[in-house]
Amino acid sequence: MKKLKNPVLMATIGAAQGLRGEVRAKTYTTEPTALGDYGNLHAADGRVFEILDIREMKDMAVVRFKGVNDRNAAEALRGLDLFIERDNLPADLLEDDEFFYADLEGLEAFDATGKSYGIVSGIFDFGAGDLLELKAPAKRPLLIPFSEAAVLEIDLEEGRILVDPIAAGLVDDGEKDGEDGPGSRKRSPPKGNGPKKGNGDAET
Repeated sequence: MKKLKNPVLMATIGAAQGLRGEVRAKTYTTEPTALGDYGNLHAADGRVFEILDIREMKDMAVVRFKGVNDRNAAEALRGLDLFIERDNLPADLLEDDEFFYADLEGLEAFDATGKSYGIVSGIFDFGAGDLLELKAPAKRPLLIPFSEAAVLEIDLEEGRILVDPIAAGLVDDGEKDGEDGPGSRKRSPPKGNGPKKGNGDAET
């Protein structure tokens, strides 16, 4: 199976649910059941998954895939990430100040003085809010909060984001004593249906 050219992460499969092959899935969509709105899902290894049934359970989805008929088969999928092609997302899904997480990867992070802090290489959620991973040459990756205070502006055309290094935890307050902070142009977190999107990034 041909792999996706520009994959967008939609869900991660969790534990099996019951004995009939259903799985729990953490979805990166505004509503868990919206995962079923975008057609077949794809794994990184080329496997394709067709959703036969989906329902919401708390903050996740319970999904039954075609060909997954028992608990053993469901457990074998645990931890699998599922994607769709970026082009399959409707163009009118985003408002002017909203972005898909996939669009943020590769943007370079600068502060108001023009200092670069690296390239956005990933977006993560460990339970306390979304984080952007920044990678700079010969340096360890850094994680910054994906919040209005830390990420002040996103410019897809220029391929860059503007960050407040203090709010982002990139410098200490003492390092900026006597200096004015970066500008405060902010973008609101997205709302509505569709893949989860970033302030002002993954998600539906």
